[in-house]
Amino acid sequence: MNSFDWSDFLIVTVSSLAATVILMAVTALIGSRTGRHNVVDVTWGGGFVLIAVVAAAVGTGELWRRLLLVALVAIWGLRLASHMFRRSLGKGEDPRYEEMLSKAPGNRTLYALRKIYLTQGVALWFVSLPIQVSAVAHGSVGVVVAAGVVLWVIGLTFEAVGDAQLNAFKADGSNRGKIMDRGLWSWTRHPNYFGDACVWWGIFLLCASAWPGVVTVLSPVAMTYFLVFATGARLLEKTMSTRPGYEHYQERTSYFLPRPPKRT
Repeated sequence: MNSFDWSDFLIVTVSSLAATVILMAVTALIGSRTGRHNVVDVTWGGGFVLIAVVAAAVGTGELWRRLLLVALVAIWGLRLASHMFRRSLGKGEDPRYEEMLSKAPGNRTLYALRKIYLTQGVALWFVSLPIQVSAVAHGSVGVVVAAGVVLWVIGLTFEAVGDAQLNAFKADGSNRGKIMDRGLWSWTRHPNYFGDACVWWGIFLLCASAWPGVVTVLSPVAMTYFLVFATGARLLEKTMSTRPGYEHYQERTSYFLPRPPKRT
């Protein structure tokens, strides 16, 4: 078993936490000035890239692992940030945040700081723990690393292809009012969220290949929980369930894990 320098890890995790605090503070300032707190959705993907770069810069682990994680996280995070920016461009506040802030007992800005920015900042730091641990870890390339990269590729493919298929569907005016049930969306109602989960389980495997990476398993568990039961699929289902035809789509299409569509 390779030694793990906990003092080096402390430097990495404190640096990552400081970067997260600064990033969320800047994002909150932009959100309060523009009146659109959905800017945090763009920051979400970019935040992981920032942490990966900071961890790689101050970490003392094997260089190949640090650079590999920066590359994988940057490809995923910048694609997601760009996608969220284009999707929100020229639009108003996200209905999710509008509904949340409508329940504010007092000052909406302070409520947003606590419910949106603080919550996402903590989640960002916690989910990125495998990246932080990997920045200090030592271990040889093995089958676990290879499996992690393969799972990451599968996840990114589901995300990117799913988003592209949905954008093309929405761009076709003849599809107005219809439910997207083609391509990957015929195998799972949330291919992008499924892909997101695969990406983070893949990153966890890269970390788990060297001690004590395996103990960060709660990070991908938390990300999967967010995607399936909290801010992701379940919240979207609540909104989509009111649309005509969505009930039949639910009957024939898997909720999260991909499988061939049922015949109806």
